[in-house]
Amino acid sequence: MLLSEDPARAFVPYPPVAVANALSGPLAGLTVGVKDIFDVAGYRTGCGSPHMLAMSEDKGRHAAAVQRVLDAGARFVGKTHTDELAFSMNGKNAHFGTPLNGAAPDRIPGGSSSGSAAAVSNRMCDFALGSDTGGSVRAPASHCGLFGIRPTQGRISLEGCMALAPSFDTCGFVARDAGTFGRVSEVLLGEDTAPLPEKPRLLLAADAFAAIDREVRAALAPAVKAIETMLGDATMVECASEGFDTLYWATRYVQGREAWESHRTMIERFQPPLGPGVGDRFAFAKAITDAQVAEGNMSRAAFRERFGKLLGQDGVMLLPTMPDTAPLLSDSEEALNDYRNAAIRLLCLSGLAGVPQITIPLVTRHGAPLGLSILGPAGSDLSLARLAVRLAAG
Repeated sequence: MLLSEDPARAFVPYPPVAVANALSGPLAGLTVGVKDIFDVAGYRTGCGSPHMLAMSEDKGRHAAAVQRVLDAGARFVGKTHTDELAFSMNGKNAHFGTPLNGAAPDRIPGGSSSGSAAAVSNRMCDFALGSDTGGSVRAPASHCGLFGIRPTQGRISLEGCMALAPSFDTCGFVARDAGTFGRVSEVLLGEDTAPLPEKPRLLLAADAFAAIDREVRAALAPAVKAIETMLGDATMVECASEGFDTLYWATRYVQGREAWESHRTMIERFQPPLGPGVGDRFAFAKAITDAQVAEGNMSRAAFRERFGKLLGQDGVMLLPTMPDTAPLLSDSEEALNDYRNAAIRLLCLSGLAGVPQITIPLVTRHGAPLGLSILGPAGSDLSLARLAVRLAAG
């Protein structure tokens, strides 16, 4: 860490190693934190796991995404904490603690990009890189009052990044304000292969809104209305006509099998003491059958085809990012797991479809942030990011 102090417990306390960046460029003047699953030259990559940290050597080169923002002039200030092996959504690491949610200190920051969201929400850096496999950028961004993006699958290189579930893994980022989010988007997302029109066709995921509590829907309603005022009335659609349970289990089966394959060698050889929830998820993943994976892949393929047709080339969908504001730090593991399972039903849509999703910090409820998401066709990332900036400006 290159900062003098870390009151938010957002950064891994590595011995400081200077990291060079370009002296000019589109990100000059901005500081960046990097989730500790991305390699940074001169630092270990601990992945939120004492065993991975112990096995890691100092890296000789930066991950591709890190190199890109450094070349654009951003200044690296440290590696941020992650949930253990990036396989959680709460931000509570049993080995290294819980970073502080800068927008709601009595609530969890969300994970697994917990340190990245904490660092930005506590104004310790301007933006931060994270990864999003099942919601690990979108969840903490919503909980901490930040912009956060899960890009189109494969849009940003994951070279030099720990794999969790490769067919779901993406590199995303969080930012506190629209201007910074827009600048970083221009650098990391590149040109669109399927740009959106200036005034896209607006869709509202009626079944996703129906799946959340009535009071949460009421909190989001003014932001939805404001967006309709800008873009025109939304067409009500069913985003999950297959049923959210079908999509939930497709995600759990396919993602779980890939996560087990990514980490089984380390887990079976060293049998590390995995934290609450993480150990349970790996045990579940180990027991997934080939038949369940095949069923999940069939559901995923059918959903991706149908959802792609629903969006077309000009559709932008509105949906709640999370079921509610962040749970309290004092909530039980059982309550947190229930919340996580409800969240997966919303978060799995863009992961299964392979399309970009951006959560925008437009709403508060009980004094805590609550994100509203826009989701666009595959390859529309940059125009979707530009739209998010416009919507945030009102």
